Amino acid sequence: MYDTETRERAHALLRSGARNADVARALNIPLGTISYWRHMDRAKRGECPGPHRSTCPLCDGRSLEESAYSYLLGLYLGDGHIVQHAQHRVPNLTITCADDWPGLMDACEAAMRAVFPDNSVCRVRRTGCHGLKVHSKHLWCLFPQHGEGKKHERRITLAPWQQKIVDSHPWEFIRGLFHSDGCRITNWTTRMVGGQKKRYEYPRYFFANKSDDIRKLCSDTLTKVGVEWTTLARGSDPFNISVAKRPSVALMDTHIGPKY
Repeated sequence: MYDTETRERAHALLRSGARNADVARALNIPLGTISYWRHMDRAKRGECPGPHRSTCPLCDGRSLEESAYSYLLGLYLGDGHIVQHAQHRVPNLTITCADDWPGLMDACEAAMRAVFPDNSVCRVRRTGCHGLKVHSKHLWCLFPQHGEGKKHERRITLAPWQQKIVDSHPWEFIRGLFHSDGCRITNWTTRMVGGQKKRYEYPRYFFANKSDDIRKLCSDTLTKVGVEWTTLARGSDPFNISVAKRPSVALMDTHIGPKY
């Protein structure tokens, strides 16, 4: 929002001893922004006390727990979003988890802690659900799919390094997608057996998402692990991916299973 000249002017005033509030008033910039700029400038010059800063696999080369990341990426593409509020210095990633599945909530938190070992993870209570939240200035590094507007209204593609991780840990990615926007249900139909109509039940997996790109990421990964799938339309829109054939359902049961 601010050009380099404005930032440099603020830095010059702050380094000369001016108070944050005075610089904010002089430049007509929010106090929180000035405080953040001062903190980042001091951190760059090694003047900040306290614990060492959080690190990033892309910026700093630290190791990344790839299995946990693949799962978290699937959750993010389904029920996650990244925002930065004006009063906060860093963005936050929030994954919304329904209270009906506490095990899923625990798995999400564990993945967040594994991917962001230097950052705190919290749960924000909402009606019928919790938002699992982590703050990090490196969120946009690890989730380059972030952008303005809804996911289904913009292009969603994986960076080459993300695709490599998904290829190495496909079931974790699929698990994250189905834990966010998928389900395992029991379908039923009727058949004539010996002249009598009998009810027949069978399990089935569904994944529903309005984004064509996210559905393709899901279907392509299913194909790679040997799961047969079909597309079902909701009205005129093909929002659903269905897995109904017995061998494929058995494979999904082995690696995914119902939400818990």
